[in-house]
Parts: sequence; structure tokens; C-alpha cells
Amino acid sequence: MAKKLVNFMCTAFRDGFQSVFGMRVLPKDYFPAVEAAKDAGIRYFEAGGGAAFQSAFFYCNQNAFDVMDEFRSITGPDANLQTLARGINVVGLDSMSTDLIKLHAKLFKKHGMTTIRNFDALNDPQNMIVSGKAIVEAGLKHQMTITIMSLPPGCTGAHDPDFYEQTLRKVLDADVPFDSLCLKDASGTTTPAIVHETIKRMRKLIGEEKHITFHTHETAGCSVLCSMAALDAGADTLDLSMAPVSGGTCQPDIVTMWHALRGTDYVMDVNIDKVLQTEEMLKDLLKDYLLPPEATKVEPRVPWSPLPGGALTANTQMMRDNGILDKFPEVVKAMEEVVRKGGFGTSVTPVSQFYFQQAFNNVMQGKWKKIAEGYGKMVLGYFGRTPVEPDPEVIRIASEQLGLEPTTRSPLEINDENPKKQVSFYREQLKAENLPETDENIFIAAACGAKGIAFLKGEGKIGVRYKEKPAAKSASGNYEVKVNGKAYQVSLDGDKVTVSGKPYTVEVKEAGASAPASSSTASSGASVDVKAPVPGTIMKILVSEGSVVKENDPVAMIEVMKMETPIPAPKSGTVGKILIHQGDQVATDQVLMTLN
Repeated sequence: MAKKLVNFMCTAFRDGFQSVFGMRVLPKDYFPAVEAAKDAGIRYFEAGGGAAFQSAFFYCNQNAFDVMDEFRSITGPDANLQTLARGINVVGLDSMSTDLIKLHAKLFKKHGMTTIRNFDALNDPQNMIVSGKAIVEAGLKHQMTITIMSLPPGCTGAHDPDFYEQTLRKVLDADVPFDSLCLKDASGTTTPAIVHETIKRMRKLIGEEKHITFHTHETAGCSVLCSMAALDAGADTLDLSMAPVSGGTCQPDIVTMWHALRGTDYVMDVNIDKVLQTEEMLKDLLKDYLLPPEATKVEPRVPWSPLPGGALTANTQMMRDNGILDKFPEVVKAMEEVVRKGGFGTSVTPVSQFYFQQAFNNVMQGKWKKIAEGYGKMVLGYFGRTPVEPDPEVIRIASEQLGLEPTTRSPLEINDENPKKQVSFYREQLKAENLPETDENIFIAAACGAKGIAFLKGEGKIGVRYKEKPAAKSASGNYEVKVNGKAYQVSLDGDKVTVSGKPYTVEVKEAGASAPASSSTASSGASVDVKAPVPGTIMKILVSEGSVVKENDPVAMIEVMKMETPIPAPKSGTVGKILIHQGDQVATDQVLMTLN
């Protein structure tokens, strides 16, 4: 009996990087490994989309369209290059209008992509109709996707085979055109039994001709078991990655899966020795990058708090940057309640980020004291219909804090009526900044906001994280130092220096380095300090010295965990000294400016 060929997509250069490095990897550092993977016989790659689009501009100072062009140049004309799209959100965290959804598909086709995997985190079929049709009309292959996860123990009402079958039937009834189907478990929490039963039913619904892909992560420790269950139920293709961005928070490794299939009725057509060589190359290329320890681990708590690998490390890295990583276990624990009360949207971007942001706010600012905008809009219906009705009290709190009424209207309908979500709006933005009004620039402005405009103006920054280099050993010993011909006897011992018998304490640092900003300053007279409520990055300064403000007027915008939050004036008055600049990293209670 002939063995069944198992196809696979190499996710290392998109989801692998996202799940380990928060997608903060410079293309020049990994493109040699793409070439090696091609030489190993791999012809199906995840090459962009999802977080890779924004991260190129936010953290790598690279144009994502240029990266896609180069990926195609390396892999050749016949490779299947796939990107990830989030339904009507496409490659952003916020939803878009019809004209921008169509522009996304048109541009990704123009820049060399073959296939777009298209999903909606709420599994709302209405959110997949326009995006799916736009993909096909642009001449791309559409991989329609059902997003899956396990609910926290004790929860029912969604995320079981009946729910997934019902979701697929609704999509099929909507006549959304598609070339293949994917079952996507971003948190890696679905059990093998549910994977098997769901794919078995899906195969029955769509027939034998269309391929089914299974996507999971090792975060909960079940990825190989679930992959085997998927194959046994009728899946054709698996998503697999390569070390050092495999296992842990990532997909299972190509080599691991190849080994697991030995002696079975399945076979993978790949030169495994060349894959091993490619992995060694990739390890060497990335040796200077900070590999977060949490990226290499299985997290047993994830089934209670379904945090995807791609969101886990991205958020721990942001918490690490802000000096609050010690709060991570508490935030993960708080996420369980946020999921239970949020309507059971699948924990995949953007919903996974909404869950984490709300859990973060509940820990840092008090339970439900600050509703994260994305989470609040989700429970109010502004991203579509959640699988079950969210908690009524959370809906009430979100409505009060955000000043929005619950809605059952289609988010696409709302967006198409919003003048600030149209191509024409972003064209005017570019014109105001004297930037070229190309389709690419319009989409960059729409998907990346102020950071996209800053990139186009040449103000982009690199936010790649490297390993800390060992501190230089302090000099010690006895020396004779001559200054203008006069000799001095100097003894060095760390930061202690003795010159001709007189001791001094010294500090040496690079020229231009400044001391960390003080977390507080002494106020004089009737001045009042405006302090950072949380650690983060100053995105905008909304006032200038001498500006008159009223109590609670926003004076600056701070970004923390991908959320922009206004910083209010604590009192009415006149802005005195502004102590920060746009782009500064600030700590909790750091003084930002004074009010007189």
C-alpha cells in the first residue's frame, strides 16, 4: 500500500519569528536561510502578512512590500508564498472598509504572494465574505479558515465539533469562494479528539478535492498528537517550523514531525539532512538575538488562559522592555476571567491581544476599572457577533467607559460609512505630509497609523532585541598617571579610584548617554507634576509649554501593550516644563511635565 504524502508549509519566517521574537527580525539576517530552505526542497512558505506587516515598519525600519518582493526573488516564481489576513481587519488590529480590504488583496498580489489564509477570530461568516471575494478577485488563492481553541474548563456553548461544523456550514451557505480550508489553533489548546472529529466532519462537508490544512502550536504540549489526529481524520497539509523557532510557543519542527511519521502510513517529501543544515544555519544567523526563555517552554496553564504563542512572547517582550515582566504570571491568570466573560471569540489576533490587554489592565489598574478599547468594542459588537453573548455587566461597563452603545450592525457597514476609514482619507494624510500618494503608501498609512507615516517620513526606528553583551570587567591595579608632566600615583578598584592617597568614586559611561529620568521631581510653588500612569512609550505630546489646559484634558498619548491611552491633566493650569520627547520610554510615576 502506497504511503500518503504529507504536505507542509514552512512557517519559520513568519509565525516562527512572531512566536519567538515578536516578528522583530531584520530580513537581511534571515534571507540566507530562506535560500537554504529552498535548496532543501521546500516550496511552500509563510512569507508575510499578520503581524509581519506592521512589525516591518514598527520595529525593523523596513517596508513590508519590499520584504515580500525579495522573498519572491529568492524563492523563485514557482514557490507558493502565503500570507495571513484577519478577515476585515486584514493585517491590522482594527477593522477596515471595503475599499481598503480590496486594496490589501490587490497589493499582496502585486508584490508576489500566491495564497492568503483568511480568518475571522469571532468565526463570524459575515466578516469573511467581502475579504474572501476580494482575495479571489485579485487573482490570489483563498485559504478559508476556521479558528479553534479549547474553552477554560467548565465553559460550554462554543468551540466544539458542533460549533465548528455549524460555522463552516454558514460560510459555505454564504457562497464564499475558496481554494483550500484551514483549521487554525493559534493557542495550541484544542484536544486531539476535537481536532479529529472536526476535520472528519469538514472533510465530509467539502469533499475530497479541496485540501485541508491543520495549524497548531506546541504551547500546551499537544502539537504532535493533534497533528497526527488531523492527518488520521483527513488533513492533507501541516504547518511546521524550523529550529530555533520551533516547538515551545511555535509550530512543531519539520524534523520532529518527520521523525514522528516514521513507521506510519505517512511520508514527507523533503531532504531531511538539508533541513537540518538549514536549521543550523538559522541558529547561527540568529545567535545574537535575544531568545526569550518562555518561547522554548510548554505552558501547562494555557488551556485555562488560551494565550497564543505569537501573542505570548510579543507581550512578554513588551513587559520586559517596560520592567514589569514579574506581572506576567498574574496577567495570564487574570486572562481566564476575561475569556470567560468576553463572548468566547477565538484567542487569535486581534482577539488574543484584546484578551491580554484587558487582563493586563485588570492587574495593573484594578479589575474592570479600565476597559481596553479593543476588548470593549468586541463585547459591544463592533467587530461582529461573538460566538456567545458576553457577560451583561462587562457590556454595561464597556458601554459606559467607551461611550458606545451595543450594536448588531455589520462592522463593515459601519466602516464603510466612516470617512476616516476610506482610501480618500489616507490620501489626504499623505498629501498633508508631502508624501507620495501611491497605493502602497495609502495602505501603509491605513494599517500602521502614525507609525506608518513616521516610517514614510524617514523617521522609522529599529526595535530589534539582541542579547546583552557581558559587561566589561572593571580595571584594577596600581598605575602612574602623568598630567601635563606631573606624575600621580593612581590605584583602581572597580568604581573606587585613589589618587595620591585621596579616594574618589567614579562612573564611566559612553559619551552622550544620559542618566535615567527620575521617577519624581520636586515641585515648587503651586506647580503640579503630570506623571506616567503606567510604563510605556510616549506616542504624542498634545500640548506645548505655555498651553492652558483644563483638568482631565489629554496632554500626551502613551502606548503600552499596543494600546494608546491619553494621559490627563491632573489639574487645570498652564503647562510649564515638558520633560519628555515623542518616542521616549517612560516608567510608572515618571514626571512628564509640570503644570503651573
